[in-house]
Amino acid sequence: MTEALRLEGIEKTFGGVQALHDADFALVAGEVHALLGENGAGKSTLMRVAGGLLLPDAGRMFVAGTRVLPRTPREARQLGIGMVHQHFSAVPAFSVAENITLAANWNPRPGALERNLEALMSRVGFFLDPHGLTERLTVARRQQLEILMALAGDARVLLLDEPTAVLAPPDARAVLEAIRAFTAGGGAAVLITHKLSEALDHADRLTVLRRGRVVLTGDTADQTEHSLATAMLGEPPTSGGRPSRPRPGEPVAACHGLTVPASAGGTGLRSGTLTIRRGEIVAVAAVGGNGERELLRALAGVLEPSGGQLEIRGRVALIPEDRSVEGLIPAFTLTENLVLAEQRESGGSGFLIDWGEKRESAARLIAAYDIAATGPEATANSLSGGNQQRFMIARALASWPDLIVAEEPARGLDLKAADEVYARLRAAVTAGAGVLLHSADLDDLLAIADRIVVVADGRTVEPMPGAGRAEIGRLMLDGREAGQG
Repeated sequence: MTEALRLEGIEKTFGGVQALHDADFALVAGEVHALLGENGAGKSTLMRVAGGLLLPDAGRMFVAGTRVLPRTPREARQLGIGMVHQHFSAVPAFSVAENITLAANWNPRPGALERNLEALMSRVGFFLDPHGLTERLTVARRQQLEILMALAGDARVLLLDEPTAVLAPPDARAVLEAIRAFTAGGGAAVLITHKLSEALDHADRLTVLRRGRVVLTGDTADQTEHSLATAMLGEPPTSGGRPSRPRPGEPVAACHGLTVPASAGGTGLRSGTLTIRRGEIVAVAAVGGNGERELLRALAGVLEPSGGQLEIRGRVALIPEDRSVEGLIPAFTLTENLVLAEQRESGGSGFLIDWGEKRESAARLIAAYDIAATGPEATANSLSGGNQQRFMIARALASWPDLIVAEEPARGLDLKAADEVYARLRAAVTAGAGVLLHSADLDDLLAIADRIVVVADGRTVEPMPGAGRAEIGRLMLDGREAGQG
């Protein structure tokens, strides 16, 4: 087999913390190679070295047998390496066409550009409005744009960091099929994913990192979810039963016939009806752009409804879907991010800030939620994605909200970190809050939710009690009523 990419003895240290220890990785043409590990295990760091975003402290890199060392993403692209990042890299103020043109260095003349865009979108199966502004795309469609940008160049190696984390099952399948088509044509792909079933179903080989070290490399056919989880954690995974909770109490939020204009493409909400009670988790299942974002954000008080009835009782906390764009200001300290959130919730009425007290508050959250940070003065961008997510959730729950609106709270997190997130939400529900939860991972919703509401074509449909994955998936795709609501 032809070797497409090899990394040997890669070492990388950040501020005294060694992220990679003598890490080896080999990728051959024609394969999908899954790269697994807990958050902070070094997966993204290793691929950022290959993608020209980080220089290793030690080690060697080869592309098609030639020793290289890309110092910038542009140099990596010139070597035939394209990368899809976990956090979006497209310029929000640019159009879809402008971002793809910038990424691929295409000829911007209208005729040539249109032909290139049409050919690219037809090949990948993602059809976005070339003239649409990136900032108006849903998160799912922005993820599709990132993949288009990576494929637009003459890439022979694709590095994909959680490319399906925010996608509904049909969209995720389309992405994975596009990746497989790419490798079938002679390309090679690295798939970083926290979904073990996805790795087992779609990868040919896999590598597991734990605390910066490679602990397992081999054929996917030789592994199971249990063996992979054991390799990732260093011990067999524990499986706790779903904790019992008291019966749901009084409503904390309700809407009937709610309409909300589209806020980021898609259909908007045409008719939303649901109730969330204390002591329950209500999950929203939807294919991106069908009105689910407008429903969640109207209930969170972020978007203004244009019609229908909406009632909110008590304090509301929003955990936004994109921690790096809406959740946190990366260059600000954790203390500053905490203060900004408090000011936003209070309407900005306060003008005297006791910074000593706020630093103590941030320190308490860091300790209580086991956030790996140097302290309250650490900047948000110095934390790993999982620790940023922990801080956002800690900040949201610190105000003891009556209603928690959580958009993709476990996005891009490994099994252990995702379990921690959901355990925090369950604890808040046990304490009397109501939770409205959205995730593109339908299996997660089925595991944690007390009820599931489907949003399709801008309308809510509540499946019959006990409806399974197939029935809910069908409702997500066609919106035909098969139950109450």
